[in-house]
Amino acid sequence: MAGKTIQTGLIGYGLSGRVFHAPFISLADDFDLKYIAQRTSDSSKLDYPQTTTVRSHQDILQDREIELVIVATPNDSHFELAKQVLLAGKHVIIEKPFSPTLAETNELIKIADKNNLRLFVFHNRRWDADFLTVKQVIEGGLLGDIVSYEVHYDRFKPELNPKKWKETEGPASGILYDLGTHIIDQAVCLFGAPKSVTAQLLKQRTGTQVDDGFDLRLDYDALNVTLKSTLLARELGPKYIIYGRKGTFVKSGIDPQEDDMQAGLSPSSENWGLESQENWGTLNMSISNLNFKGTVESLRGNYMGFYENVVDVIRNNAPYAISPESAQITTAIIESALESHKAQKTVTIPTTG
Repeated sequence: MAGKTIQTGLIGYGLSGRVFHAPFISLADDFDLKYIAQRTSDSSKLDYPQTTTVRSHQDILQDREIELVIVATPNDSHFELAKQVLLAGKHVIIEKPFSPTLAETNELIKIADKNNLRLFVFHNRRWDADFLTVKQVIEGGLLGDIVSYEVHYDRFKPELNPKKWKETEGPASGILYDLGTHIIDQAVCLFGAPKSVTAQLLKQRTGTQVDDGFDLRLDYDALNVTLKSTLLARELGPKYIIYGRKGTFVKSGIDPQEDDMQAGLSPSSENWGLESQENWGTLNMSISNLNFKGTVESLRGNYMGFYENVVDVIRNNAPYAISPESAQITTAIIESALESHKAQKTVTIPTTG
């Protein structure tokens, strides 16, 4: 199979399928985007005339040539569709969130393992320019031992979302499963599984049925991790505020890749993933005889890195950049955060994997 393009099908052509999956798959030489399942519109046919548009995902699953299927549908359908993909004998990429419950993630992992299939969870924001830079600063030891890690993932969207499924209470609804998934996964990437979570979920916009703000406190013994989000931040503050025993790093701005893609730019463009200088982070550190206070140029964001790893795992049996077990930790934290908010107490994170 080495060297053969990965015949791929995409289920769903909303924002996720249109912006985060189809453009990258179509650009990469290692993939052949053969199908897009779109229930009503034919917009995918206009964007990718060489790709077959189908109304039902079953048309994709019944094609024996398809090796990989991307599930880019509303959150509450991820588990059932991913299960069907795996039982059809195909590798799967699941758009975040992995699945609403830890029990469902366990079931999907067991099916994949039993059938020698690869399961990927699309935590693409590990390849954001800002997070790659934060990760480099922390892992490079520039701050010494980290004692406080605080992240704000805020937006200003006071009006209710016209997509009713995003505003209807149900499995995997609300901002915790939406924006929260990203910054929880980033914390897991840096620090692993926390001991416990203390959570407050908020309903701040007029008429909302779902949580649209949150405040999470993750316990890592000597390290305190605080993750926050709101849709009512008209004036954005710093996104990352990180304190170490030897220094501080503060970073503002949002990775440009999503906005660039929505503006019609290609991931192959020269300046793809580059943040503007005004959003570079500020580092103030003192280690041994080295003192520094100034800006740190952001690394280039690169969502294509996710897909490169998908190819390497499928074709070369390489390690996952994001293992299913790592993605499970994020689900466990979210489930525990919901329990914490409901019970108004700190909740221990269950063991995963």
